[in-house]
Amino acid sequence: MAEKLKPAERLKKDRVPMRAQEPEERINNFLEVPFGYSLQEAIEEAQRCLQCKPPYCVAGCPADVRIPEFIEKIIEEDIKGAFLEIKKTNALPAVCGRVCPQEEQCEGACIMNKKGKPIAIGRLERYVADWARELNYSDAKKASVRLNKKVAIVGSGPAGLACASDLAKLGYDVTIYEALHKAGGVLVYGIPEFRLPKAIVDYEVDQIKELGVEINLNYVIGLTKSVDELIQEYDAVFLANGAGAPSFLNIPGENLNGVYSASEFLTRSNLMKAYEFPNYATPIRVGERAVVVGGGNVAMDAVRTAKRLGAKEAIIVYRRSRKEMPARAEEIEHAEEEGIKFELLTNPVKVLGDEYGNVVGIECVRMELGEPDESGRRRPKEIKGSNFVIDADTVIVAIGQSANPIVARSATGVETNKWGYFVADENGKTTHPKVWAGGDIVTGAATVILAVGAGKKAAKSIHETLSRQ
Repeated sequence: MAEKLKPAERLKKDRVPMRAQEPEERINNFLEVPFGYSLQEAIEEAQRCLQCKPPYCVAGCPADVRIPEFIEKIIEEDIKGAFLEIKKTNALPAVCGRVCPQEEQCEGACIMNKKGKPIAIGRLERYVADWARELNYSDAKKASVRLNKKVAIVGSGPAGLACASDLAKLGYDVTIYEALHKAGGVLVYGIPEFRLPKAIVDYEVDQIKELGVEINLNYVIGLTKSVDELIQEYDAVFLANGAGAPSFLNIPGENLNGVYSASEFLTRSNLMKAYEFPNYATPIRVGERAVVVGGGNVAMDAVRTAKRLGAKEAIIVYRRSRKEMPARAEEIEHAEEEGIKFELLTNPVKVLGDEYGNVVGIECVRMELGEPDESGRRRPKEIKGSNFVIDADTVIVAIGQSANPIVARSATGVETNKWGYFVADENGKTTHPKVWAGGDIVTGAATVILAVGAGKKAAKSIHETLSRQ
């Protein structure tokens, strides 16, 4: 067992860095960028934790992970115990340890921020989850008591998986309906292999299936079967179909060859493995210069993917400054290390094409920041007469996603708002007594861990409701 340090000694320790591929190597492959902690590195980082009471980090976690408890187990070198502590509340620890914005949530609430850098909670969660996967250790087992109640879940993304896991553990018969040919939702189609290896998603999905959850693939609710039919067949329905419809700029030239939505571009690469063409029959065109419009994590994923697919120059075009970019700081830093060019305070006004209908460039205008808007960020304003052209073979639009209406139009009595998202309370209850909804289809595009939290809240509410019947 590792030594337990006194608080004064813990405060003196620096945050343990995580080793990673060198930029000049990783731009030529799709292997995961960070290597993760070793056991000794995990212990050294865990020793920094002050074991605060109350633990502010837990209050910052939408999944209510028992953070001090699992960190204490790492110090004791009881990694199995640490894993079991995490799995009490989080069904996707290897995923969340990699893609959650910990700096805004658990780590953002860490008291160590006042003295330096917060505890690397995400990296420690990743280490513990990877330990279990590498040893093929599973805590999954079917509930000993069956409740003779059936719940249908639409969508196998993080919200659907979290809800399914919690309900299955309580003894419900849970069936997930997934439109795509692979389970995982945004985890498999939206996040690149170099940030979230698909073998990790597969492993954590398999753990949930071991609980007795059934997953029906290639099953489009709204086409193959309606929500109304699910309501007739099941005791409760949870809608977790995400926000899968891409948003566009609505500028001239967006119909030219070589213009992609980020959703299509990343789905082709991630889910359909275009990066392994011709081994997989999904080609993707990038060319020598790729421009990605947007400043979020999806934009970073798209531009870094374009670089790996052969673009000699990959450029981010974003209408605000670097300070206002919504992407995680780590993702921006990785992009900068990989040679991504940033055209900030820049807004596209027209996509340019040749006589054959192919993209040749994108006309932009310079911007300046004014007063803050409703998001709290300073509103960009156009600088008249500042138009210029960026040469490009490919333009990828990564400015957000909206609700796909396919599911909603088959759900009688389930209210949607003016943007097409389901109206639900803090527990996921909709305007139909048998229907709950959560994740991006309620909030709009957000983070994986917020979707996990929404799935957990819905599971609790469903259980409370069905227990009274």
